[in-house]
Amino acid sequence: MTSNDREHVLRLYRSIYAVVRRIPAGRVATYGQVAELAGIPGGARVAGAAMKTSLPAHRLPWQRVIGKASKLRGRIAIHDPVGAAVQRQLLEQEGVTVGDTGLVALDVYGWLPTIAGAPRGGGRAARRPAAAAARRRPGRSRTQRSRR
Repeated sequence: MTSNDREHVLRLYRSIYAVVRRIPAGRVATYGQVAELAGIPGGARVAGAAMKTSLPAHRLPWQRVIGKASKLRGRIAIHDPVGAAVQRQLLEQEGVTVGDTGLVALDVYGWLPTIAGAPRGGGRAARRPAAAAARRRPGRSRTQRSRR
């Protein structure tokens, strides 16, 4: 690895750590979300590598970063049973409910950062725009439209 490569990786990791530090207690974010907010779209694995190599000196709330299980659920993504138990305990101390299989409801505990001037959404997922509904022809069901 060249020194340019090393500097590039360090810049990426620093941007990821900056995002992770913004996640408030009682909220979680997925690796993909952290990467996206750090300016690395599609970089969930990069975020995972950054978290795995972070040091205690970085003082990160690492427990708040989880894997994405589905659209509305995340999962503790640490495969080490001891580390997963520690993550579960830290999240539960912050008020996050973690299911028996490590699942976390993203629609309840997911973090959406606030943008200047935007309404505060807390942990609720953003709603999709109603543009698709406006394009539908009145009086025709989705099934009828697809039969054309």
